[in-house]
Amino acid sequence: MVGSAILRTLKSKGFSNFVYRTSKELDLRDQQAVKRFFSEQKPDYVVLAAARVGGIMANIQSPATFLYDNLMIQSNIINSSYESGVKKLLFLGSSCIYPRNAKQPMKEEYLLDGKVEPTNEGYAIAKIAGMKLCEMYNRQYQTDYISVMPCNIYGYGDNFDSNNSHVVAALIKKFHEAKIEKRPEVVVWGSGNARRELLFVDDLADACVYLLDNYSGNDFFNIGSGVDISIRELANLISGIVGYHGEIQFDRSMPDGMPQKLMDVQRITDLGWKYQVSLKEGLSLTYHWYLDNFKNV
Repeated sequence: MVGSAILRTLKSKGFSNFVYRTSKELDLRDQQAVKRFFSEQKPDYVVLAAARVGGIMANIQSPATFLYDNLMIQSNIINSSYESGVKKLLFLGSSCIYPRNAKQPMKEEYLLDGKVEPTNEGYAIAKIAGMKLCEMYNRQYQTDYISVMPCNIYGYGDNFDSNNSHVVAALIKKFHEAKIEKRPEVVVWGSGNARRELLFVDDLADACVYLLDNYSGNDFFNIGSGVDISIRELANLISGIVGYHGEIQFDRSMPDGMPQKLMDVQRITDLGWKYQVSLKEGLSLTYHWYLDNFKNV
């Protein structure tokens, strides 16, 4: 989802001469395969958007997989970028790097200030390691590697798999199928009280390209809207966009994850970037994309 959006954004700005591979074409966990790829292609700039990702249940069921796969992917790419002389690299982390009980909104300096959320600990530790790897390569080797920490991202190309999707895609699919099947109610995981900050994927892509153009250094940047919404409010908003009019029930036996994940975005705002797509507009765009593509996703 994110890599495709960054590619669209770069193309819209006139960039060309891209080099990329699908996961079937190149296993980024394979160190020798990654080394060969960099040696043969010799890229100048790298956007590291590849990752093993998933929702709460996927993270709970496969914590070792999330930790191992992401450590291998990012370590292989960052080190191969250094060895092949890449001029600049951008690493995409995640807001889950912050402590579970961090003050809200979460500032960049809160990193490593406490324990991360247990339900996605493997993924969070991997992302912290990737960000620190970029920082320490800069210190030791004078590279130009920068990191961004997006909030929850949704939009075109999202993963709508019932077992692995994040909250927006999961709710869109639930409400759409309930509408088609005329179900009287939809059950949503958790209490509905957890709060999430959401950003349309094309806004994230725009922020990444902006930083590639305008920043070098060891600060990392939160990327988000600076506004959050409860899962209950989000479910009601998505059900309205989808056109589902049944009841919404919340299953309190299922985990909420972090109580709140709202990021302080002042650092990137001060640099001159701000999001453009409102939540309602972004959700509507995503639902219409799903309608056009759900047979393939």
